[in-house]
Amino acid sequence: MISEKMKKLVGGSSAIRAMFEEGKRLAAIYGRENVYDYSLGNPNFPAPAAVNDAIRAVLDEVDSTVVHGYMSNAGFDDVRQTVAESLNRRFGTAFAGKNILMSVGAAGALHVILKVLLNPGDEVLTFAPYFVEYGNYVGNYDGVLRAIPVDAATFQPDPEALAAAVTAKTRAVIINNPNNPTGVIYSEETVKKLAAVLERKSEEFGAPIYLLADEPYRELAYDGLEVPFLTKYYRNTAVCYSWSKSLSLPGERIGYLVLPDELDGAEEIIAAASIANRMLGFINAPSLMQLAVARCLDCEPNLSGYDANRRLLYEGLTKLGFEPVKPQGTFYLWLKSPEPDEKKFVEKGKSHNILMVAGSAFAWPGYVRLAYCVSEDMIRRSLPAFAKLAAEYGLK
Repeated sequence: MISEKMKKLVGGSSAIRAMFEEGKRLAAIYGRENVYDYSLGNPNFPAPAAVNDAIRAVLDEVDSTVVHGYMSNAGFDDVRQTVAESLNRRFGTAFAGKNILMSVGAAGALHVILKVLLNPGDEVLTFAPYFVEYGNYVGNYDGVLRAIPVDAATFQPDPEALAAAVTAKTRAVIINNPNNPTGVIYSEETVKKLAAVLERKSEEFGAPIYLLADEPYRELAYDGLEVPFLTKYYRNTAVCYSWSKSLSLPGERIGYLVLPDELDGAEEIIAAASIANRMLGFINAPSLMQLAVARCLDCEPNLSGYDANRRLLYEGLTKLGFEPVKPQGTFYLWLKSPEPDEKKFVEKGKSHNILMVAGSAFAWPGYVRLAYCVSEDMIRRSLPAFAKLAAEYGLK
């Protein structure tokens, strides 16, 4: 018999993954080329050639006992220092290797910092719509996730709503920027206002409120927009990063956690994070991938390819009469459902072999998410199916 907590998790299994599995079922019936799967954020673009070259070079040049052996739980010292120096060049920060913990992706980094910070009953705030797994991550440490609605017109967080939501139990706030699922980038103006609220509330309640920046999509920003680096705006910020999206390495599970010296209790938090990495069963981030990504810190994502997909899908759906939110970042498009119950819209889409994820999976009904990290050809082939779907709703 499984635990009561696990029973709840099984019952609420990810709608995103469920739709991905549905795509495989439909592909077996109709052929993969006739199924238009926008469900899962699994990059279709290959990793840069430099990544494969780096892996080969590590295997050829580094002693095998090092490549495949243990290291400090926080990661290889030289890799951590290299990551810190890269961040300092890019963002004008002053991190040292001790401020970096190599992690099993951004999810692993979030688990580590939540393990370090949360006591049972502590509250973590985030902004809806949000990545569905946050609730599970927080619940793993007997915390409580509370969602704050963003501005419905801009999908920017509302600082006053944040101020109203903070209580004496608030331990942390998770910000995902650029945002999954909306594709919106939280602006510098928004970030400054949020930081001011957190400073004020931390002082009011006499305890630090930590800001957890979940940033796997940082490099996927379009039209010259920049994503604010949050440690520069709020000192009690920890950054969770992954190369899963930027370098198309989701299965490699490699990322890092930034723990600045400016954090309240930084020395204790840094020491605890290394122990949490071990106690959670990660032990350390994958050794080969640590050594490989350290050689690829200047590699860039296929932004032009994602941008082409973004424009093709956004313009195609707009012409058909749908109401999409134009993505500023990520590789997701947030589409308003033509009917109030977006789950019915998702089901009608399935009848045309179009797979979308209902907005209620992100705590925001009335919209659906489309992951356009797919081939350009698939997008083009899907537009006639979207046209048939639009016709069912009498759209132009």
